[in-house]
Amino acid sequence: MILESLDSAVVPAADRFGWWCELVGRDTAPTRISSDHHGDFRAGLGLVRMGAVRLSLLSMPAIRSERTPKLIRRSDPEAYELCLILGSDMWLEQRRSDARVGAGDLLLWDTSQPFDGRGLGGGPEQLSRAIIVHIPRTALPLPEARINDLLARRLSTDSGMGTLLAGFLRGALHQADGSATAVGEGGSGIWSPGDAVRLGSVVLELCTAFLAQRMDASAVLPPESRRQVLLHRMLDFIELNLADPGLTPVLVAAHHHVSVRYLHQIFQGQELTVAAWIRRRRLQRCQADLVNPLYRHRPVHAIGRRWGFPQPAEFSRAFRASYGMSPSEYRALGTAALEG
Repeated sequence: MILESLDSAVVPAADRFGWWCELVGRDTAPTRISSDHHGDFRAGLGLVRMGAVRLSLLSMPAIRSERTPKLIRRSDPEAYELCLILGSDMWLEQRRSDARVGAGDLLLWDTSQPFDGRGLGGGPEQLSRAIIVHIPRTALPLPEARINDLLARRLSTDSGMGTLLAGFLRGALHQADGSATAVGEGGSGIWSPGDAVRLGSVVLELCTAFLAQRMDASAVLPPESRRQVLLHRMLDFIELNLADPGLTPVLVAAHHHVSVRYLHQIFQGQELTVAAWIRRRRLQRCQADLVNPLYRHRPVHAIGRRWGFPQPAEFSRAFRASYGMSPSEYRALGTAALEG
């Protein structure tokens, strides 16, 4: 899963605004865009394809974006777009509702209905930034009438599913951004196409659960959706606690108020057991640190201890079993590759 980055700096200044308008029309939906900064329009677009859903990272100066009935008739991807604001405020009007939202908020709109949106950034050096999740309308298992009630409204991420969703989106984008230059598999962001599809499924489940919570419609979620949300909470908890040597399936189950038996049922669809997943992610974090120039003077055993392997012998055995060489050999090989 790699972030495809496009920057208007590669286009002559006179052509940048038209290039941007065409690019956004292809990535999201055709809109009528205007800006006071069209003379030297500095903007960027990052794309991550994750199966049924896609993520876009936009950076741009202040713009106005209008989707009219005529543009909808011309082309409609029939999608909901859930936007996480990262920078300057944004204003949106749709279905006689309007909202001004700021950094950390989420905002939802429907490409099949007219809207008027404005990025309220400053000049060319004060770009607005946002992550947009593109969700096919048919993929969201929620009543359309209830979804309409959430359009063009401020959706806070201060607690609950909102915090979880916002954190995951930022993390997924960070992982994708690092994948082009990462060495090895460790926390650097290398994901196979299959991983990308699975992560897309998690994004869809989290968006569905978040919107259902906002409309107080959790009961309409299918059982599988609820299980997927719980699975992601568990994976997130594991990721945050890899450094704790006491992280075990028992601890994960206790934290989420379920039995160990039910924990294993939740993980049945995964390729690894809970314990094996914990071990793999610890080893991947160690693998990344071993070739990270920032840690070149840190002893191998200290890196193992940092990620939950307090005993050097245990760390060495586990690393060799997974990668076919000792941690020291892997570090030497990775260092030589970086210097070569």
